[in-house]
Order: sequence, then structure tokens, then C-alpha cells
Amino acid sequence: MSHIAKPRVMHPGLVRNELGLTRRDYEGAMSTLCAGCGHDSVTASLIEAVWQLAIPPHRAGKMSGIGCSSKTPAYFMSQSHGFNSVHGRMPSVATGANAANRGLTYLGVSGDGDSLSIGLGQMCHAIRRNLNLLYLIENNGVYGLTKGQFSASADVGSKSKRGVPNVQPPIDPVLLGLSIGASFVARSFSGDRDQLVPILKAGIRHPGLALVDIISPCVTFNDHVGSTKSYAYTREHFREAAEAAFVTPKDFVPAADPITAEIEPGKTRDVKMHDGNVIRFRQIAEDYDPTDRDRAYAYVREHQLAGEVVTGLLFVDPDTQDHHEVLGTVDQPLWEIPFEDLCPGSEKLAEVLQNYR
Repeated sequence: MSHIAKPRVMHPGLVRNELGLTRRDYEGAMSTLCAGCGHDSVTASLIEAVWQLAIPPHRAGKMSGIGCSSKTPAYFMSQSHGFNSVHGRMPSVATGANAANRGLTYLGVSGDGDSLSIGLGQMCHAIRRNLNLLYLIENNGVYGLTKGQFSASADVGSKSKRGVPNVQPPIDPVLLGLSIGASFVARSFSGDRDQLVPILKAGIRHPGLALVDIISPCVTFNDHVGSTKSYAYTREHFREAAEAAFVTPKDFVPAADPITAEIEPGKTRDVKMHDGNVIRFRQIAEDYDPTDRDRAYAYVREHQLAGEVVTGLLFVDPDTQDHHEVLGTVDQPLWEIPFEDLCPGSEKLAEVLQNYR
């Protein structure tokens, strides 16, 4: 992930939460993502959310798969538990960890390539089980680690960096989640921190799986004219990094400032990119009912057809039960239960098996 440690020097005036921790205490290693990557903005929002919630870092579990998005757990809460799994397998690893230790706060970070292709089945079953997990999809429409091929979330007509249009219809994780029974569904934009932080806090506190789709543009392979998930980066005063000599020109991304956008409730906001492209976002109205699943689906679909990306808390089931409640598991984490209780012996096993003969 990253072998560059951040210096631990902290200003004595930094604000502390109720645990006495500063935001710096929730940071991780230095990011190795491209300068200006939307995923780093997601990391900053995650740090703010867990700091505000005063989650003890050692009481959190971070899970990820493979891809640029799955590097994110290395960049926040360095003192927490973590597992970087294989491609598309984050949900099953998170399920096993949650089953064994329900006392941790679980944060799963994935991407559109990781979750909507090879990991699609795993994501669906995690939703079906209502695993107690914040499930983030950092959605950029491409496979960034393998040079920008279209992912399953790329829109029809969206052009690759080489100018080739996508012809396959996309899988929308929000519509998918709503259709198969997700108990919490939201969408946000990596550049809208004011919206994203509250959504992350709500998702962490939700008793079940909170699916949050975050439009997080890829600055290297999806920042060109014709992409529907793009923003291009420029800066009046940029300087080339010394490391530029060790990469090819097409792989080099200069340092740049992220683009942000604040959207008023009930309003449409056109976010103009530096290359002239426009991404349109619509914030849900203040009188929107996020507990009506059918209306939420219709609302998202209606504005999707109009070329708009609906953001905000789209649906939440206030009466949901997570998988522990549904299965009636014990309140005590399994790792705390004595071995003799977990494994009562061969005689007890034979007695149980006799019931099935």
C-alpha cells in the first residue's frame, strides 16, 4: 500500500474529540494514489466521520478487496484492524470477521470494478444478509490499476481515454441495492465533503449494511472530454515531481487541487470541470421520504434518464435487523467465549447428529 509514514509531530492546539484524540490520530500512511484523486477526498471524509463519532481506532475493522479504492484503508485509522482481501472478496471476509467479533465497527471499502464485476455476487449476499457494515463503493467507471478499461458502472456512450465509446449498459449500485432489499442506500460525490461526512456517520451508525456509492473520478484515465465520471485537473502554479522521471508521460499526473461542490436541498447543481465538461448533481428535497423504497427507486431512475446523478440519503429502513438479530447469535463476540463452550466435544456432537438420523 504505502511505506511512507507520516510525521507524528502535532500542534498542541489541535481539537480533540471526547476520547481525547485529534484528527491526526485517525490518519494512516501517506497516500500513493495519483495527486488529486477523488479517493483521497473520500479518505479525508472518512477520517472526519470517525473522529466526530469518537470511534476508538482499535475497535474498528477495515476491509477491502483489490483496486485503487481498496488502498484507502491504508490511509486512515492506522491503529485499527484491517484485511486487504483478493479481488471482489471483501464482503465474505467482512462477514467472517463480523460473525466472530460483532464488537467492532466494520468499514468496507471497495470500487466499481471490485464490487460490480467479480465481486457482484458477494456484494448481493452481504446486502441480503444485512451485514452490519459500512459498504463504500468508490465509483470512477474504470479499472485504474490496469490502465483504465471500462468497469461495469461506465455509462453507454462514455468514452475511454483513447476515445472509444462504451457500448455496454451499466450496473447502477444504488438501483441494484434498492431492488434487492438494502436497508440503507446513499450516493454522494467525493468533492462534496459537507454532504459526504454526515452520510458516512449515518451509515456507520446504521444497524445493518449501509451501501454508499461515491462518485470519485479517476484523474489519470477518466478526466477527459467524453467521460461521464470525470473531472480534469489543472493548476496555475504546478511543479513537476522529481519522480516524474521514473514514469511514462501518460502515467504522470501533476499535483492539483480537488474540485468541490456544495448542493442545496431540492436544487440541481452543474459542476463545471476545468476541461469544460459538466457533471450535474441533484440533492434530494427536504420533504423527500427516504423510507419509501419504491419511490426512491423511481426517483433515482427518473433523474438518471434526465442525465442527473441523485445524491444524498436515498433510502433507509428504520425497522431493520442486522444479521446477528436475524440469526439469533449470542451477544458475546465468539473470540471471548471459552473454547470448551465453542467446542463441547465429540459426545455432544454425536448427540446433535442423532437428531438428523
